[in-house]
Amino acid sequence: MEGAKMDARVEDDSSNTQEDAPMEESEQNNKDTEASPALISVHPTQNSVAVAVGSDLRVFNLLDDCAVSLTEESGGAYHNDSIRCIKYGTNGKLFVSAGDDKLVKVWSTDCWRCISTVVSEKRVSAVAISNDDHHICFADKFGVVWVVDLPGVDGTEASSFLNKKAVPLLAHYCSIITSLEFSPDGRFIVSADRDFKIRVTVFPKKPLDGAHEIQSFCLGHTEFVSCLAFISTPDSPQGILVSGGGDSTVRMWDIISGSLLDTCEVGTKVEQVESDATEGNCSTVTDICTIAECTLIAVAIQSLRGIMLLTCDLPSRTLSVTKVVSIVGENFVPTSIGSSISGGLLWMVTGASKLRGSDVSSLSRVKVISGFKKSSPNTSEQEPTVLADGEIPGRAKLLEKLQGSISIDEKVFLAAADAVKTAMCNLLIKKQYSDEKREFRKRTRNDKKNKQ
Repeated sequence: MEGAKMDARVEDDSSNTQEDAPMEESEQNNKDTEASPALISVHPTQNSVAVAVGSDLRVFNLLDDCAVSLTEESGGAYHNDSIRCIKYGTNGKLFVSAGDDKLVKVWSTDCWRCISTVVSEKRVSAVAISNDDHHICFADKFGVVWVVDLPGVDGTEASSFLNKKAVPLLAHYCSIITSLEFSPDGRFIVSADRDFKIRVTVFPKKPLDGAHEIQSFCLGHTEFVSCLAFISTPDSPQGILVSGGGDSTVRMWDIISGSLLDTCEVGTKVEQVESDATEGNCSTVTDICTIAECTLIAVAIQSLRGIMLLTCDLPSRTLSVTKVVSIVGENFVPTSIGSSISGGLLWMVTGASKLRGSDVSSLSRVKVISGFKKSSPNTSEQEPTVLADGEIPGRAKLLEKLQGSISIDEKVFLAAADAVKTAMCNLLIKKQYSDEKREFRKRTRNDKKNKQ
């Protein structure tokens, strides 16, 4: 495993089984009012769509055209703090949600019941599901990736998964992991962190014994890495990796060698489109989504009212900006995007929870872009169009479930946009502490377990 100095600036986390440690009043107030950005995830074959806002997990069944009621059968509780990551498995049979309450909940999507609740020692920042659905991996705020085995999901009773324990798989050591992805062939697990690193690790045959073989490091980002995605190609079964970060770039990698194939500067394009864009982190790439069977990559950027589409030229291994699909008439800056392997739709959500100074506790707004032609290799023929609310699959019923309310006050929406910008900064930029505050946090930390 890679080594690194212990960084006292990394956020401390209290134990899940102990009371919170004392903290300064201003720090407690910030924790209580910290907004969490809305997240969206789409079933691989677009059977359902899930949105998380704060501790609220909302799911809509597109096949049956109805809202989903979640069932907790694992003996645990529903989420009671902000959900920071949600993800479907490769075949859509499993769904995972996790976050600040240190609970990793595994859901069976056939009837949306929770089949396992795993307790993390620290807050969870990223999740991934192995391609065979046999292992759940999650990363905590201390830079450790944990693994849980869930063999034989098909036809197994939920009681078989109770009290599952996670074991360490690998670690980045004191650097918060922002994204976890399995390669398309399942051979590798890729982890990105706030210290500009991307690590490609061979996923072992016996994950519970740890992952000891590092395939490569993808080094080149000059700021934190915020998101990862894979482009699947017949010539590269392991896939081509793309990443986005705080340096306003999208980069393409060969994960076998760790070599940088190309870099696309998206910040310059955002400044041209957004007249009120300012210097700083306004061009941070917050999410990336590859469009199935297309050479297009959708990119969400912190200040962009819409999404940017990049074209990946596979023969030359290059990236280029194709177009920007703007959301006209709304201050819609996506916080999360997702797509399926069928349907040709790109799903987007914006919003946040814990809105300060508002009567609305959480807000989310869902948009869908259509027009991605999977059969057309010519990206110039792609005509992505933002669908009206009445054209979205599920229409009013879906929006009522995923948004909570179809009618949204513009002032509340603006407040949510500001809250999202602050939330993204809190998530991705390391906090700086004075020597005095650092010593205070060391004295009051209580995350050490009492050994039996």
